[in-house]
Amino acid sequence: MFRRILIANRGEIARRVARTCRRLGIDYVAVYSEADRDAPHLDGAIASIPIGPAAAAQSYLDAEKLITVARDTGCEAVHPGYGFLSENAAFAAAVEAAGLTFIGPTPKTIADMGDKATAKRLMAAAGVPTVPGSEGASDDPVEIEAALAEVGFPALLKPVAGGGGKGMAVIRSGDGRAAIDSAIRTARSGFGDGRLLVERYVTAPRHVEVQVFGDGTGEVVHLHERECSLQRRHQKVVEEAPAAFLSDDLRARLLDAATRGARAIAYRNAGTFEFIVGADGAFFFLEVNTRLQVEHPVTEEITGLDLVEWQLRIAAGEGLPRTQAAIQASGHAIECRLYAEDPAAAFRPAPGTVAALRWPEGVRVESAIRAGGSVPPDYDPMIAKLIVHGADRDAALARMRAALAETAILGLTTNHGFLARLLADPVVQADGADTGFVDEALPRLVEMPDAHDILAVAAAALACPVVGEGPNSPWHGPGLGDIGGDLGGGRGALDPVAPMGRVGFVMDGKWRIARFRAIDAGYAVIDVGGEDGGAGAGAVRLRSVTMHRDGDLVRGMLAGRSWVAAVGAEAIEIAIAGTRARVERALEALDGAAGGDGAVASEMPGVVVALRVAVGDIVARGDTLAIVEAMKFETPIAAPRDGIVAEIDCAVGTSVRAGQILIQIGEAGEAAGA
Repeated sequence: MFRRILIANRGEIARRVARTCRRLGIDYVAVYSEADRDAPHLDGAIASIPIGPAAAAQSYLDAEKLITVARDTGCEAVHPGYGFLSENAAFAAAVEAAGLTFIGPTPKTIADMGDKATAKRLMAAAGVPTVPGSEGASDDPVEIEAALAEVGFPALLKPVAGGGGKGMAVIRSGDGRAAIDSAIRTARSGFGDGRLLVERYVTAPRHVEVQVFGDGTGEVVHLHERECSLQRRHQKVVEEAPAAFLSDDLRARLLDAATRGARAIAYRNAGTFEFIVGADGAFFFLEVNTRLQVEHPVTEEITGLDLVEWQLRIAAGEGLPRTQAAIQASGHAIECRLYAEDPAAAFRPAPGTVAALRWPEGVRVESAIRAGGSVPPDYDPMIAKLIVHGADRDAALARMRAALAETAILGLTTNHGFLARLLADPVVQADGADTGFVDEALPRLVEMPDAHDILAVAAAALACPVVGEGPNSPWHGPGLGDIGGDLGGGRGALDPVAPMGRVGFVMDGKWRIARFRAIDAGYAVIDVGGEDGGAGAGAVRLRSVTMHRDGDLVRGMLAGRSWVAAVGAEAIEIAIAGTRARVERALEALDGAAGGDGAVASEMPGVVVALRVAVGDIVARGDTLAIVEAMKFETPIAAPRDGIVAEIDCAVGTSVRAGQILIQIGEAGEAAGA
């Protein structure tokens, strides 16, 4: 076995490979670009080596630099992970020429399988069913038109040098020459090769793949199959193992086709044979991925095997770890890919900073992020994977839905809520989704929170720490049937329309007010209506919200949907049913609404219990100026900007209203007022 390897990748796959290395006692060297200098994949490495700027072409795709790092740090082998150079035959050959071991297939296999035309020809020769279509690839529009006429419509154009579904285009009979020219341009731009294959487009297809391992001498085993039909833009978002819709006979034929194809090319190390299965049960070879797959954890979950360990042992010359008869599958596993992307904007990538993070307990998580870290715009937007295992598909689905409900990712726009709605869809529940389902069902799978719901959740999150325990709490108020009544003790007189206080936020550049009508331990009735509530003059919109503390987060329910929030000094980050929202506490906006720039107001009714400044003091934005106690909870009043304390309009012991100006901050250098 190797003593030290280079992990020539980043993110969650680098962490995944590292975990097996640690278990086997193998040292590993990590590499990082300028964008990843504090990334989690560097943790635990025997050495972490910088390899260049954020741009992948100057760092993770610089083969010469990576090989130099491996040799200079005493590595014996290179694990490419997936993506980047993992399926680059020239890189694999260069690694071997440098006297290192490439942990993957041979350079020839990578080259042959990377060219879809060659792969299709080799598989057809091995008796593997292939999709009817052109024998060769072309970037000549006239030749492609002729091939389309022969294959018939609808047809699929596939970049010969592509992968991961990128650049593929479905051509209908009326699409014409413009669609062909566009597909050629896309292939040239994305892969540097405009040649296209023309294949019959299989309607209502299911995507099934078979995990294989070979020792390079013709010995091959399969580790069963996975289904990957839930895709957006031809890229997978949910994977399962096994493919529950397959009959025993169809499954046996698929597994046999994959292993037969792998033996024919003397496959070495890990590989995935991908197939399309039609509604009539006919199946056809798509491609071979000559690397570890993103979705490999579902295979590990049903077999109990470590696929990275298998890769390492085979690369080290130990041969296949188990015979086919010794590889058994049990139960059902599901993986969800979490992306920093916006499903409501056609899954546009959404880089940013992770404000808060909470993973579900007892669930396998492969993560590329941590709280406080950033998701750079330079790489693939996948940030994590959740993987669950159950006795059967229904049990696994239920566990995954629960895992998604417990997950909290704040500060990033993600596909979290989209995934939860996808797995709750009746078609997915019934195992009836084909590869076109997500794109067709997208309108009902994307749900943006209502502005009033966001406002109510923000108010509840901000108020949660002040809620007392039990019915004797000073926050205890009337129920829904008695809203508006005086709570006693003169409390209602402080603010008759908001007897339990009010808070203000900025949403979409507009000032919003939420008024507490009733509040108790873990529960609030909040009025988000009226002009400053954003519902129009005279309107009343009530929201009943539950809330509870979860460490540094606040969680709750609103109209049957779960929400989670992180309260910051300047903003509240929120996720309602997994969809991100954000409101600014923006003291400047409160100041402007209540009395001009630099005016500092109390957010809630209460009593001033401390003054931390005097007239003439110089303060910085965020400094605590005073503390107002509201129902046994102390709320710090912060400076909205840098400046000098020009005026103080309160004293310790003063009772104040929500929105009442307490302090005026002037520009530094201004004369202080008395």
